[in-house]
Amino acid sequence: MHRTLFGMTGGRVGAAPPRGGVGTLFLLSTGRKTGKVRRNGLYYIEDGQNLVVVASNAGENVDPQWWKNLQATPDAEVELGTHRQPIHARPATAEEAQRLWPQFDAGHPEFAEYRERAYRRTIPIVIFEPRGDAAGTEAESR
Repeated sequence: MHRTLFGMTGGRVGAAPPRGGVGTLFLLSTGRKTGKVRRNGLYYIEDGQNLVVVASNAGENVDPQWWKNLQATPDAEVELGTHRQPIHARPATAEEAQRLWPQFDAGHPEFAEYRERAYRRTIPIVIFEPRGDAAGTEAESR
């Protein structure tokens, strides 16, 4: 639903800035098998100039495809409203994850449940660092 609203309104509806610390963005990454651009709506928090997301996959015991794609090709873009920003994705360090988890838990208590459910894997926190044109560009029409 977020994707449809975002596309129909040119980014004015469907992605949200952080409220209570957690917002919604769209990740545009390259499929590692197909080479096609994939779009995923993700919750995020801000950490300085970085955007931070969680590869929770709703607590499943397998990483989400978007994270597997980013591990293969870490340069991607995010859309925040009509703003498009190039990013480089990397896993958070253990120290960063320890510092950032409480912010996600405060914004969405489901994250604690996801960590319990995904007992066979550690759910990664992923840091999106700005790259290249840090100011970003206007999102292209869909």
